[in-house]
Amino acid sequence: MRMLFRCFVGSEPAGSESGDETRAPAKKAVRRMQSATARLRSLSLDDLSRTLASSSLHAFTLAELKSATRNFSNSHFIGEGGFGPVYKGFLDERLRPGELQPQHVAVKYLDADGPQGHREWLAEVVYLGMLSHPHLVKLIGYGCQDEQRMLVYEYMARGSLEHHLFKNLLSSLPWCTRLKIAVGAAKGLAFLHEADTPVIYRDFKASNILLDSDYTAKLSDFGLAKEGPQGDDTHVTTRVMGTHGYAAPEYILTGHLTAKSDVYSFGVVLLELLTGRRSVDKRRRGREQHLVDWARPYLRHPERLHRVMDPSLDGQYSGKAAHKAAMVAYHCLHSVPKSRPAMRDVVAALEPLLGMCSDVPAGPFVYTVPSSPAPAPPAEERKADVAAAARKKCLASAVHAEGELRYASSVAGRKSSSPKQSRDRGA
Repeated sequence: MRMLFRCFVGSEPAGSESGDETRAPAKKAVRRMQSATARLRSLSLDDLSRTLASSSLHAFTLAELKSATRNFSNSHFIGEGGFGPVYKGFLDERLRPGELQPQHVAVKYLDADGPQGHREWLAEVVYLGMLSHPHLVKLIGYGCQDEQRMLVYEYMARGSLEHHLFKNLLSSLPWCTRLKIAVGAAKGLAFLHEADTPVIYRDFKASNILLDSDYTAKLSDFGLAKEGPQGDDTHVTTRVMGTHGYAAPEYILTGHLTAKSDVYSFGVVLLELLTGRRSVDKRRRGREQHLVDWARPYLRHPERLHRVMDPSLDGQYSGKAAHKAAMVAYHCLHSVPKSRPAMRDVVAALEPLLGMCSDVPAGPFVYTVPSSPAPAPPAEERKADVAAAARKKCLASAVHAEGELRYASSVAGRKSSSPKQSRDRGA
């Protein structure tokens, strides 16, 4: 608990033995904590510490995480994001006998020179330490030692949705898997928006949707999450942060953040699942560079929808389900925030589409006949074949013998010719 306190408030000042000297830094620390977590809750530091303690988060030392990742070996490197590099590790009872179940984990190590810092680390610990849901990635613990900040998550075997959609050239996500991912991500957002203290995710995008071995989608990276508006407030005013191509246009223009900003971002990701295209792709021409501008005119028309569907699906999707999903994306991308649906309504619209997976047309079916030896012919047929072969052999021998006889006769005739005839031929 003392380590957790220091992580939130910084190093304790020297000589702070008296009550007055302790209370003043503590009040400043609470203000810094509330600012860092965007007024997550009006909690005292002790209340916050107790809340995180009840969440069963583990406070790991740097030495323990070095042991789990083999000193952050390059062979354990998974990837890198805005927070910093990510390494695969393994926790077992050797680190803490009786406390840890053997499991693979992903360890994020804060890049001191990166765009994120202590505030984002703190928000991640607080939000995921207090929130638990099947479609939120599980935070197992954290590390806070000197200036180093680390986060320890459950390991997601399939990686990010971004990888499967845009970087995996060997295979394409099947239609039903895409629907499953969309429904799972929608449920995660709906949970955040309807929590006791609503949370606005603010950075919903394909790279922040992680997939487990069964392709269950889980939201990760809460560094930019904000507490939603309270009471009569309609929005939260904040500096614009997020990812170009996913952020809602009204948020970019005004800095007014609401849950409907997340709904717009979800519409962009759903459009990526349908089309197989990135939200922004500068390699394309003109209007096609911006996915929303290019695809939105097609979404309401079933007869035109096939023009924007991902070609790698090869037509293997339910047309009816695709049209319904496209309409959900269309409403999520509405230019007027109040006209966008709530995430609970998005879940209600998308989840029934999972039952239409049986409507997916079957692809071309090619049957290859296995090679097998031909059955043996009946005995009578075999005797007839042997007799025919014998007759062919006798006939061939007779022809050969007749040819040899004719050849011998012609040679004998030439030898018996008179010398005069020979000379005449020679002349």
